[in-house]
Amino acid sequence: MKQARHPGLEEMTLVAVMGALSDPIRVGLVRVLADGRERGWGELRAPVAKSTLSHHLRVLRDAGLTRTRQEGTRCFVELRREDLNARFPGLLEAVLEVARGDDVGAHVGVTDDSNRT
Repeated sequence: MKQARHPGLEEMTLVAVMGALSDPIRVGLVRVLADGRERGWGELRAPVAKSTLSHHLRVLRDAGLTRTRQEGTRCFVELRREDLNARFPGLLEAVLEVARGDDVGAHVGVTDDSNRT
């Protein structure tokens, strides 16, 4: 697999970020990743097919919301909180607060398997 491309801070646009956040699954993924932990793609749980989940993760990455890294055959994703706050101060926290209050993306989570590495 080729190395994923991540937009630089100056390449991140409000339209792309807001577009990425226009889907409840993607908002749910951001809510899950907001805890600051890097997650393996296999840890993420959403009511969609794996290929659709992969699409949603790519949309978030292409907009600059997340960073993806590959380690062997596994992929890991994390929220680019510092970059988002630098480029769009207060936006992420506002989105997360409203999403929690309106329960947007609550159907997205992580697996309960504590034996995963």
